[in-house]
Parts: sequence; structure tokens; C-alpha cells
Amino acid sequence: MKILITGGAGFIGSNLCEYFLAKGNQVICLDNFSTGHRHNIEPFFANNQFTLIEGDIRNLEDCTAAVEGVDYVLHEAALGSVPRSINDPITTNDVNVSGFLNMLVASRDAKVKRFIYAASSSTYGDSESLPKVEDKIGNPLSPYAITKYVNELYANIFSNIYGLETIGLRYFNVFGRRQDPNGAYAAVIPKFVMQFMNYESPLINGDGNYSRDFTYIDNVIQMNERAILTQNSDAVNTVYNTAFGDRTTLNELVYMLRDKLSEFDSNIKDVEILYGPNRAGDIPHSLASIEKAKRLLEYNPEYSMEKGVKEAVNWYYKNLRK
Repeated sequence: MKILITGGAGFIGSNLCEYFLAKGNQVICLDNFSTGHRHNIEPFFANNQFTLIEGDIRNLEDCTAAVEGVDYVLHEAALGSVPRSINDPITTNDVNVSGFLNMLVASRDAKVKRFIYAASSSTYGDSESLPKVEDKIGNPLSPYAITKYVNELYANIFSNIYGLETIGLRYFNVFGRRQDPNGAYAAVIPKFVMQFMNYESPLINGDGNYSRDFTYIDNVIQMNERAILTQNSDAVNTVYNTAFGDRTTLNELVYMLRDKLSEFDSNIKDVEILYGPNRAGDIPHSLASIEKAKRLLEYNPEYSMEKGVKEAVNWYYKNLRK
């Protein structure tokens, strides 16, 4: 297959590039390196099945060039982070909505077989029902959440009007190897890991009882592959929760990380954990129902939170310890 992965130099995108190259596919990576990193994809440069296009999804010409002759698009490119979207809603909208629309138009015109895109659990907004089921959402709580919901609306329109096959994957707090621990908008797991390794106290927003369905990267890779391979006509032109189907509080998470890291460095077990105010736009609790994905895509996640944390901590300690 010839697969375009937008945002292919990012955390999820580079893992997808690596996986599909290993399977013998031709992989094109489109990235502008605004949040992705060249070092994530450098190991692939020697593979003649890999092509890097340095471009921006906000530029339709870049999108059109990238989709030429492509069978499947895995659209990962986006500006993540709820706080970033609150601080700069215009840029978040430009990338996540206008860029998304450019990719849909380019994919339609190139007659790609299927457009699979990164949706988000933030779409559930203020819905308090647990577990989260795909057809029951609430009101968005941030500009980021709005953009990801608009993506789903646009994808549905392109399926209905233009016949473009689309599948949206609502990611739930993905973590694992290559997730960037640096920067103002770093995800909580790599950020906490780096702080522990530097003997710095991690800061939890709130009392630590907020919970998340943390999802290891290999489960996400499996979902993307199932979305490509499915021949079930009922499985396309819809959205799926992409998660493990279990929830962990931030308190449970931070102590789990400290315990795992203490196996490498016993001094880490003495690092204090701090607490601060809740963060604007955060959903209190998140837990996915994965029954739809199991039924229609034959999804079978192999990595629990504990198994994923063990893998992730091993990778971070080996690759990022000073």
C-alpha cells in the first residue's frame, strides 16, 4: 500500500510511519515540524520506501502534492493541547479546521481509498455519562474540542456528498515512546517522567482524582491498521473510541510512574508530589466504551495501562535520561 501520514514526524505519526514501513508499505510523511521532530523520522531516511514532504496542511498545494497516487491517508497533523487552544484559538482553528478541510479536498480529488483521521475524546465535552459511547456527546469545553468536532462533521459531509470513505478515531490520552516531554504543552506522562528523572516534583492540576482512559501507542497503531484493512461496509464513514477501556486517576498514575522509575533509580521514590488548581477546559473523567470498535473493526487492545507504562518508562529511561 501507499500510505500518506500527515504529521508523520510527531509522536503518533512517527510510530505509524515505523510500523507501516516495517510491514513493507510505501510511506509518505507530510510535516512542517511545528510540533514534530526530524529526529523521530531520521531512522527512516535510509529506507527507499519512505518519502518526506516538508509542507503545511494549511497550504492546499502541499496537500495535493502529498496525496498523489496514495491509497490511504492517516491524518495525524494537528495542533494539540487544550491550553494551547485557549491561549491561541485562531492558530488552532487554522491548522485543525482549515488544514483538515484542505486534506479532505485533496484526498477527494486524488480519489484515495480511505481517509482515516485523528479525532479526539475532547469531543465528549461536558457529557457526564461514563463510559463514553460514540453517539452521545456533550458541549465542547475548549476551542480545541470544537475543532476536533468540526473535523467529524466535515468528514461526514465528505462521505455523504462526495463518497469519500472516512473513519475518525477518537483518541483517548495516548502515551508511549517518542512522546515529547518538553515544551509548555507537553502531555502529562512524559512530563512527569522527566520531572521524576530530574528529581523535580510533578504538579498535579486539582486533587488528583480526575481520571483518564490512558491508551498506549501500540493500541492506537492497531486501530489505524484495522481502519485501513476493514472490508466491512458498516465499519466506514463513522467514528470510534480509540482507547483501552479502563480509567486511571492522576494520583494512581503519578504513583505508578514513581514506582516504576524507582526500580531504575531508588532516589526517585523520595520525590514529593505537588498539587495545584484545576485547569480550565479539562474534562473531569474520561472512560471509553470500545464495544463499537471491537464489533465493527475487530479491535483487540493488547496494552493495559500498567503494561504500557512499563514499556514507556523503560523507553524514556533508556533514551532521555541525562
